[in-house]
Amino acid sequence: MYYNSQMPLAVYREMAAHLGLLEGVEVRLLPQTSPQFDYSLSQVAGVALGVPESLPPTLVRQLEHILQHYGDRYGGWQTVSST
Repeated sequence: MYYNSQMPLAVYREMAAHLGLLEGVEVRLLPQTSPQFDYSLSQVAGVALGVPESLPPTLVRQLEHILQHYGDRYGGWQTVSST
């Protein structure tokens, strides 16, 4: 799971749409679970990606480029393993 507490909901949705264009990649926006509403924080808890091991290297590079693009604009990504 990738998350950025400062990224707005609309940007998460835009990024999810871009990632969803990569054949074989599954994208799921995770709902915010915080009991406190805070306008300064994202209304999305993160994005979960399903990436097949057989994803061609060109698509892996595109996926990394998309994540980097949004991360660069909103202060980087934090990751949490899904185990």
